[in-house]
This record gives sequence, structure tokens and C-alpha cells, in this order.
Amino acid sequence: MTETFTLYKLIVLYMLKKVDFPLTTSQISEFILDKGYTTYFKLQEALSDMVDSELLEVETTHNRTLYHLTENGTETIRFFTNKISPGIQKDINEFLREKQYDLKEESAVKSDYYLNTNHEYEVRCRIVENGFSLIDLKITVPTKTEAETIANNWAGRSQDIYALLLSKLL
Repeated sequence: MTETFTLYKLIVLYMLKKVDFPLTTSQISEFILDKGYTTYFKLQEALSDMVDSELLEVETTHNRTLYHLTENGTETIRFFTNKISPGIQKDINEFLREKQYDLKEESAVKSDYYLNTNHEYEVRCRIVENGFSLIDLKITVPTKTEAETIANNWAGRSQDIYALLLSKLL
């Protein structure tokens, strides 16, 4: 059981080592659950354990969690990559190759909101590429419902909004 639980952790670390951007809980889950390696609850337990052990760093917004590999996580996977079978490594590499653009785009588009000092909601919408903001937009709205709607719609409409702003400003 412990060896199997360790394998789940190594799979996650390996996935994060192979990409140059953070992965969301759903992206990690998509691979591990679709391949039938474990259950959702065991995966959540493994992720939590890795955060507690400082192998992963978490970035949380109101609607998703992003996982970043820490220095300890990088060192761990470098040392234990050989504990992941070549078949599993191949599956991970194929998954990341097939979905890399979608995975990267999903993690690059970020939105969140919070209640500001004027008791209004401030929504922050960003597109981040290689650690730099392509756009960092803040919008103030009066209600939480409006803030949630904007934050949720940003992922699907960010590219169009970015292109529209560029066309209007250039």
C-alpha cells in the first residue's frame, strides 16, 4: 500500500517536472483517473501530503488549484524517476505531448476576485506566459455574483478580449 501511494506521488512529480508551467488539480486528475491508477480521494490525499512535505507549492483561486514543483520536489523526482516504470513514463509523456497546448493555456489564464476596502468586488483577470503577464486586468463590480461571472467567463473569453484590446489600442 505505501509503495503504491508513493508511486502516485512520483507520477505527479514526474508530470510537473516534464512541463514548464503549473498543473491544475483537474489536469493531474484527468491523467491519473483516466488511466485508472487510483481514486480521486487517494489522489487528493497524495497531493495534500506532497504540499505538507513541501514537494509541491499550491496557488489557489476561488475556482481552481494550481500545483508548482518546489526545489525539494525537483530533487525528489530526479532521485526517484527510476521507480516509475517505463510504461507509466511513456503514458505520461504521451499525455503531456498530446495535451500540452491545452494544459499550458489553461494554467496561463488566471482569474480571481475579492472584496475590496470599498465593499465592492475587485476581479483580477490575467494571462501569464513564461512568468510574465501579457495582460493583468482589474475590474471593480458591486456584487459577488458579477465578480464570479466575470472570473468564470475569463477562461473562455480571454483570448478574444486580449485581441480586442490590442486592436482598439494599436
